[in-house]
Amino acid sequence: MILVTGANGFIGSVLVKDLNNKGHNELLLSDYIGLQERPELLENAKYSKFIDPDELIASLDEYKELEGVFHMGACSSTTETNWDYLEKVNLNYSKTLFQFCSQHNIPFYYASSAAVYGAGEHGFDDVVDPRVYKSLNLYGKSKLEFDIWALQQEVQPQYWYGFRFFNVFGPNEYFKGPMASLVYKAFHQIKETGELKLFKSHNDNYAHGEQLRDFVYVKDISRWCIEYFENRRTKPGIYNMGYGRSRTWLDLANATFSALELDPKINWIDIPENIREQYQYFTEANMEKHISRGLSRPEWSLEKAVKDYVKNYLEHGNKVY
Repeated sequence: MILVTGANGFIGSVLVKDLNNKGHNELLLSDYIGLQERPELLENAKYSKFIDPDELIASLDEYKELEGVFHMGACSSTTETNWDYLEKVNLNYSKTLFQFCSQHNIPFYYASSAAVYGAGEHGFDDVVDPRVYKSLNLYGKSKLEFDIWALQQEVQPQYWYGFRFFNVFGPNEYFKGPMASLVYKAFHQIKETGELKLFKSHNDNYAHGEQLRDFVYVKDISRWCIEYFENRRTKPGIYNMGYGRSRTWLDLANATFSALELDPKINWIDIPENIREQYQYFTEANMEKHISRGLSRPEWSLEKAVKDYVKNYLEHGNKVY
């Protein structure tokens, strides 16, 4: 049996579907968001049991024979200001599962984040000692602290991997509100108003819309997670998960308009002052470590991914993968 936490969330639910597609149906699923609160994501999933995280932690001794743990559960809001909540959900919960997997030598795979890299002044390299990084928000701080803690543990699972997700987008993110990708927001804005709002640049080094991000499709992310599970020769540690090439917000906007067969129409707006100092103008995953370990390269270019997302999901009202 494989445990997937955050199973009723964005990346977790896509991973569940792809695990099913690979024949893994004996799954233990866990999420703070119950099946009645969000029934669509796991409606057609095959699994053995769905369990609340607090109940899971209280009954961990029943699951010493797990084949692996995919810990995708976390608070992913970059604007969260309650550190006590982040410490509970993103740090302490993760530590408990890591220690449990260490004790019983269960492979452990967890969601980290490119938010650990902060403003990028030290680059975006997964081989650098993470203690040099300074995150720009409390969410990033929680992910960074766990990365540092995991690397420092003397007792670790034989196989453990932290995945630093960059700007992930794709089906199953419909419930994320302000944290949903620009593709999702753009589709609905364009459909409703015929135009798209984009942030102006408040940095003299970047023109409006030329801010750069590493956009990566959720289908690449899910495939990679399973590759790490199946390829036990890969050296444990922390790995970037991005496309490996930064693109501009205008590239993303143009790809969305193109998928809708419309001419671009942009409405430039100021970055809100409460997030302006935390705004990242550039991210780009160094994927050399991942590729050198024999894992696959990304399959979904920005334009190909946006077209798939728009044409096969959003235009048809399909919320789920």
